Amino acid sequence: MPDPLLFQPITFRSVTARNRIAISPMCQYCAEDGLGWDWHVQNLGAKAMAGPGIVFTEATHTSAIGRITHGCLGAYEPEHVEFLRRLASLIGYGGAVPGIQISHAGRKASSQRPWEGGRALLPEDGGWDAQAASAIPFHDNSPPPHAMSAAEMQGVVAEFAASARMARDAGFKVVELHAAHGYLLHSVLSPVSNTRNDGYGGTLSGRARMLMEVVDAVLAEWPDDLPLFVRLSCTDWMPGGLVPDDAVQIGRWLKARGDVDLVDCSAGGVSPAARIPSVHPGYQVPYADRVRREAGIATGAVGMIRTAELAAEIVANERADLVFIGRAVLADPGWTLRAAEALGVTLDLPPQYRRSRA
Repeated sequence: MPDPLLFQPITFRSVTARNRIAISPMCQYCAEDGLGWDWHVQNLGAKAMAGPGIVFTEATHTSAIGRITHGCLGAYEPEHVEFLRRLASLIGYGGAVPGIQISHAGRKASSQRPWEGGRALLPEDGGWDAQAASAIPFHDNSPPPHAMSAAEMQGVVAEFAASARMARDAGFKVVELHAAHGYLLHSVLSPVSNTRNDGYGGTLSGRARMLMEVVDAVLAEWPDDLPLFVRLSCTDWMPGGLVPDDAVQIGRWLKARGDVDLVDCSAGGVSPAARIPSVHPGYQVPYADRVRREAGIATGAVGMIRTAELAAEIVANERADLVFIGRAVLADPGWTLRAAEALGVTLDLPPQYRRSRA
């Protein structure tokens, strides 16, 4: 019997992943001045050696003031390149495709680490002024972010391009642009957080302008033969916010550009006032399914995908092209190996791990 589609290779441009499992970007909040250390090496290395197709770094930020917390990873100083190169090399050694997610936290920047409370960190307490499309704070008790001028927004676009160049030089094979979860690009897309009346506001096309400019700027630095993904929040789960129809339209625009290879379909994050109607395994998969069918672009599915059977069903029924596994691999870095065993697949593991089959 052939392997389930979940464990068959998939190709994006010149890059072939050995299967359709991607390890989601998951922040670790323990870098120093944007620079990672041994924790990041063991965290990603353990996951890469267990057999997934693609392994992403955590959100890696375009500037110091674009970080969520003091502990977030960065790609904005020359000294970051060598460490990022180490991560890309380690992931590749494990047989996975090394991917990097590039992000700017926007109005969610300058926060405490989640285990410290996650609240806004004020400048007098070591924080910094957050940047955003509009001066609307994320939390009611947070200071208003700095509303960027059009020139400042274009400066951030250039920062995304510089981070992509750094990712290229470090040896990553996939870049994902983070336009979800309330961070900068999502907060520009959403009418909940963007009340501008210039070319970066108003209609959906105006609010999507910055994302499209980032795509163009990144592509000027990113090799033509390497894939580019975009992570979207496909709904804001609140009145007046983004809805799945908007995600489909954005997917169509990205598809029409001809240079974006996959939309990683997530949801929410733009406001603590959002209310998710139902949380259950695979609850966000319908967004990936719909964007895939109606926009005609490859998609990734996320959201409590914890079992091999659910992951296999999503791919086999063409509801998404990749499944992104997150919290399940925090609990079990060998999740991919266990999923393969459950589906009767034998993975080609690094020789150091092959005796685990005995």
